[in-house]
Amino acid sequence: MKDTLILAIESSCDETAAAVVKNGRTILSNIISSQIDLHTLYGGVVPEIASRKHIEKCNQVIEEALKEAGVTLDDLDAIGVTYGPGLVGALLVGVAEAKAIAYAKKLPLVGVHHIEGHVSANYIEHPDLEPPFLCLIVSGGHSHLVIVKDYGEFEILGQTRDDAPGECFDKVAREIGLGYPGGPKIDKVSKEGNANAITFPKGKVGDNPYDFSFSGVKSAVLNHLNQARMKGEEINRPDLAASFQKAVVDVLVEHTMLAAEDYKINKVAIAGGVASNSALRAAMEKACAERGYSFFRPSPIFCTDNAAMIGVAAYYEYMKGTRHGLDLNAVPNLKLGER
Repeated sequence: MKDTLILAIESSCDETAAAVVKNGRTILSNIISSQIDLHTLYGGVVPEIASRKHIEKCNQVIEEALKEAGVTLDDLDAIGVTYGPGLVGALLVGVAEAKAIAYAKKLPLVGVHHIEGHVSANYIEHPDLEPPFLCLIVSGGHSHLVIVKDYGEFEILGQTRDDAPGECFDKVAREIGLGYPGGPKIDKVSKEGNANAITFPKGKVGDNPYDFSFSGVKSAVLNHLNQARMKGEEINRPDLAASFQKAVVDVLVEHTMLAAEDYKINKVAIAGGVASNSALRAAMEKACAERGYSFFRPSPIFCTDNAAMIGVAAYYEYMKGTRHGLDLNAVPNLKLGER
């Protein structure tokens, strides 16, 4: 049987990435050009700068991905690209590039949902993982708790009602002078702190036990900092970071375990940028081990934005017959499950 080769492009935020994926599970190349240093100057991602940088880097990362994979455009079976959600200008660069290659080479075009890509990252290193399973997706802009019923088919049990976890990490990190990006910096400094030093509230949503709310814990941290400053008290950054991180991680793990129990699912996965957080990975692994659940997580490089995961998702969409026309557009607020 002939191998299926897909070139995938990802440009939804501040990483320009391209990858070549074989048969949905084998990564032949995974090239990522990050803009973190640029955006650190501004304390967050500046959409206009991100878009311009994608234009500069897009051809380069694609050429590098093809070269590393040892293939040419003529060897490909399809082009996969993230078309939402994300920053509209950034998405448009990748979508335009994918459409141009698909048109020039007469290749099928497969638009991929960015969140579906994150879930698919789990298939890369776990060849035995197949749906159905429960997946917690946590990133800078999203948090979802879903049942992956089949490839590309999700039942959403819960999601954030307000702020995404990654957003809160960035805000808290900025307030305590750690800078951007907040997630990795809080993760690092927390290792030196006492996670039980300060008790921060855990957000609960009354009408849905699987939904998340993180605005309360973010406000509680900011209030704690303001009161300490008004009283002239010194802030123990490692303790505060560790206590805040614990409040977020506890909620994520508790809700996931509740859903696994309620829906009788014994396979649990995590995905998304925040899934690279060491405290979350450890807490989830421990909770699953105590209950006898199988636990799956991508390596950190596949948790943050990358094109390999988009190539995996594109493969399963391609096999299902999903095709997009040259009228494919960027959809910045694309909901999970929408086409």
